[in-house]
Parts: sequence; structure tokens; C-alpha cells
Amino acid sequence: MKHKLAELVTDLSADYADIRHEENRKIQIVYRGKKLEQITASSTAGGNLRAYAGGGRSIASFSDPASAGSIAKTAVASARLVGASRDTPLRIAPAPVVTDSFLVSPTEDPRSLPLEEKLALAAHYNELILGEADVVSTMTAYDEFYSRRQFINSEGSVVEYDLLNVGIAGFVVTKRGNVVQRIRFAFGGNEDFAGLRGREDDLKRQIVKAQELLDAEPAKAGLFPVILDQSESSLFIHEAFGHLSEADGLQNNPAFRERLQLGTTLAKPILTVTDDSTVPGHPGSYEIDDEGVRGVRTHLITEGVLTGRLHSRETAAEFDEPLSGNMRAVDIQFTPIVRMSNISIEPGESTFDDMVASIDDGYYLVGAKGGQTSGDQFTFGAQWGYRIRNGKLGPMVRDINMSGELFSTLEAISMIGNDRKFGERGGCGKGGGGPMQLNRKSGSGAPHIKIDRVTVGGVG
Repeated sequence: MKHKLAELVTDLSADYADIRHEENRKIQIVYRGKKLEQITASSTAGGNLRAYAGGGRSIASFSDPASAGSIAKTAVASARLVGASRDTPLRIAPAPVVTDSFLVSPTEDPRSLPLEEKLALAAHYNELILGEADVVSTMTAYDEFYSRRQFINSEGSVVEYDLLNVGIAGFVVTKRGNVVQRIRFAFGGNEDFAGLRGREDDLKRQIVKAQELLDAEPAKAGLFPVILDQSESSLFIHEAFGHLSEADGLQNNPAFRERLQLGTTLAKPILTVTDDSTVPGHPGSYEIDDEGVRGVRTHLITEGVLTGRLHSRETAAEFDEPLSGNMRAVDIQFTPIVRMSNISIEPGESTFDDMVASIDDGYYLVGAKGGQTSGDQFTFGAQWGYRIRNGKLGPMVRDINMSGELFSTLEAISMIGNDRKFGERGGCGKGGGGPMQLNRKSGSGAPHIKIDRVTVGGVG
């Protein structure tokens, strides 16, 4: 098939064309409480095609490779029509030709294990949770995604590569009286099934926190200095800053494009942020993207100064900046968009004890709990927290979140820990001007950080 697809894109009357063909398999097992709610195993195959011609771009997808030729010719004609209506022609940055294979070989390969073994492991963890005091409900989900991909472009690149991600995640719900609390857990997040075994102690620690929260008081709202644990710091840098580093989101946003010019000072010199697909074993790790460009380590903020951005070949040409290998698609239904790989705050020199000792009245926020961003405004929840008074860690608090404005918050980061940790389970949703793509292959990491002033949400 590779040879036929290569002939197809080479013969097109386009300035540039590429085809990504995939064979995908998904397995999902979901328990809710005692009930096995879902068990599915599905397979899909097909391709996605892009054509640049006459200054325009067109995309198309196909399920039958035999139809790819006629679909490709239509895409080229459509690209020319788009180009004729544009004031500025679309261009793509030059990229090295790649002819190679990038296949995964896990220590324990989930593709070789029977479905029954995966079901038994999910059931085991779910039953463990249900056997604990105060637990009233659970959600335990096994998720496996495998994709064998072939990428061919009109410049001569012919690449075969694997994406494999397996994990178990869910939540624990506890209740006592009128107080209900929910704590998340997650294991895995890369290609190795071995990371899912023997996680009982990790799960029990999360259950204990869900039980302890039933006795905790709600956080008090106000402006406070805060310490974020590694999970909450990772969420902050991914959501509040990372998406603004994806160049396709800046293409048609002149206000942020002006605000985020390379060379702009955004924070104190202690802050360095990178995006790195080349580190092994993390959710966002890969060797080559869905545009045939090798992944690299990109410095986004270097000692407080904005120094890099994440690109496709199209955005790299428009911004006149280096390629970063961050153009990726969830599966064959989607064209690639610019995505973070493993975004990270680099370690600093402070210890956690130093941070606590520096705060007279504030909070320690623990455990990412999701949130939302709108431009430079953000709101993030924490799974639990602790009050800090007079430089000492105090009682646990619940129902806590933080909110603020990105740029002033970056400037308020005053201490960065020496204890960076990457989250096991990744995932990120982004539309990129089209349908929402929920990508498992997106990771983040950070050490503890101290922010001098942020709005803490809780009770008044």
C-alpha cells in the first residue's frame, strides 16, 4: 500500500500533498459502582489527505484506499479554489525527508494479552475501592488505543510508526452525612501494560484522601499566596500557558500574537518551560509527528523570557520560526493540529519545606481536578488542599480552587521546587478550528511552585 500511496501523492498536480493511513484498535472497559457498564473492542482503518495548491489548502478523508486517487484530485482542485480567494498564499516550511520506521516494543505488550486479563484487572481495582468504608460509588475504566500509521508525502518521505497508550483511571466517591467527596486516580499512560499491575497501595492512598476529606472544612475564599503540588503545577502550565504556545491558535489572534512575541519577558528568571516529545515513557512521548517531522525538545520560556513556540510546517512558515514536530491527529477522522507533547516546568532550587516556611497565611493545593481557560483567564480545581499558617502546614481543606490572569500569575511565581514529577496519565482536548480532538498522547510535568498572590475559591 505504501508504494501505491507514494505514487498517488507524487503524481498529483499540487505544490505539496501528503497522506496518512491508519489501522486503529480501541478497547474500553468501564465499571460504575458494582456494574460493568461497558466493554468494547473496535477497529477502524482509513486515511486522511492534505493538499496545498495555488496558495490554498484542502483536506479530505477516506475509508477505502481505492477511492484515494479521485478524492486526492478533488482536494487539489478545492485547494486551488481556496487559494484564489486568499489575500496571502499559504506556505509550508521546508522539512527533512524521512524514510524510516518507528515501532514500539513494550516490556509487557498489551496487544498480546487477552481481553479477559484486562477485564479482571479493572474488576480487581474496582472491587478494592468498593470494599472500603464510606465509599458509595466508583468509576473504574480501562482504556487502550493502538494505531499503526503510514505517512507519505510528495517530497519523498515514507514513514511507518506506532502509537500505543494504555491506562486505568477513574474516581472514588465517599459520603458521610451530607458531605460527598470525589477523588481521581490514574495509572499507566504509556505503551507498557506492566505499569498497571501492583498499584493497590497507590489506589488505597487515594481512597484514604477521599475518606479524610469528609472531615475537612471548606477552604476560605480570598487572595492568598499558594503552593501548587506537581500535579496542579502541571495542569496550570499545560492549560493556562501551553495552549497559547500552540501557533495555530495564534494565527488569527492578533492581540495574543502581539502579546506573545519571542523575546518578551513573562516571568522571573527562575522559570524555564519546555516541551519535549523525546523523553521516553511519558504520555506525550513520540519520535515523529503526523506531518512526518521528528519530535524535538523546544524551550518555550527560558529564564523568564519567551523563546519558542509549537509549530506545524504551515505555522512555522508564517511565523518564520523553527519546526518543532508538534502536528498531530487523534485518528483518521481528523486532520493534524498543533499539540503539546510533554510540556514541563524545569526544576528549580527550592525545597517544599522552604516554600511552606515562606508563607504566613496561604494554601497548599494538591491534585489536578480540571478547570477551564478563556484567553488569559483561568480557573482550576484541586482535589484537596491544606491551610498554611505561620510557615507551617495546617489542616486539610476541601472544595478549593484557584483562578487568575495568566501573565500576572506567571510574574508572581517566586519559588520553583527541585522535585519535578510527570503525571502518568495524559490527555488533552482541543478543537483547533474543527471538531474537538481528545488526544491521549499529551503529557505534562512540573515541580512544586509557589505563587505569591492568586484568587482562592471556597466559602466566603
